[in-house]
Amino acid sequence: MTKFEGLNAIEKPLASLPPTICNHILKRLRSLMQYEPVIGIMGKTGAGKSSLCNALFQGEVTPVSDVNACTRDVLRLRLSSGDHSLILVDLPGVGESEQRDEEYEYLYRKVLPDLDLILWVIKADDRAFSVDERFYRRVMSDHQQRVLFVVNQADKIEPCHEWNASSNAPSPLQLTNIVTKLDSIRQLFSPSHPVCAVSVRTEWNLPSMVETMMCCLPDRATSPLATQLHGRLCSEPVKKQARESFGDAVGEVFDTAEAASFIPSALKAVIRSVRETVVSVARAVWDWIFF
Repeated sequence: MTKFEGLNAIEKPLASLPPTICNHILKRLRSLMQYEPVIGIMGKTGAGKSSLCNALFQGEVTPVSDVNACTRDVLRLRLSSGDHSLILVDLPGVGESEQRDEEYEYLYRKVLPDLDLILWVIKADDRAFSVDERFYRRVMSDHQQRVLFVVNQADKIEPCHEWNASSNAPSPLQLTNIVTKLDSIRQLFSPSHPVCAVSVRTEWNLPSMVETMMCCLPDRATSPLATQLHGRLCSEPVKKQARESFGDAVGEVFDTAEAASFIPSALKAVIRSVRETVVSVARAVWDWIFF
């Protein structure tokens, strides 16, 4: 099956609906299949934001217009692979100075509503979190459910000389210290999602982090993001999560249409019937649409 055939298979059951409703749903479905996720990434200098992005994502990188919200611009990059793409928004780190942090508050408040997910990268051996905590409480109170904390450079956790290069894994003592670090971050920030620990340099635990990230994304964003992952990270569990989420997102399109007050009950029953068919087909042809 080709991508074109997959799209036709999704759209074909819509023919049983009245033209107005059919066109409305069709427009929403096409927008969904072309959705471009927006992922913010933040952290202090040296936390490894760029290296994490390089380790996660492939695709051609092109600059997008900056957000000129303050004296420091937000760097926006589009990653494209095939017919799909995502936007990475590199947010400046906090804690440089009080003046900068005041500027960043305005900047973040402007940018945050447009982000599907924020990867907050923390250096494993960083011990100073007071500024981060204050910023998190004050600025991100309405967006905390979209923040995924990622502790990077886990291989530098003491005793760093014990990192097992042959198995690419922390020693028992390192692992204990990594768990302690994750616990301290959980206690400090009370995050909505599990805190991830990775070593980008050694690629340790990246697959687990990606699976967590997929669970944190809104349904509309999982599939296009999966297309941008390096092949080794786009595992079967990741694809399964994206496939299920895509079906859920397709279902939401129908739910929105059915909820309109002017639609009679008999027609709502037809919409529900078509919904089940289209959701099932969407999951069945997911591979041809996105890969």
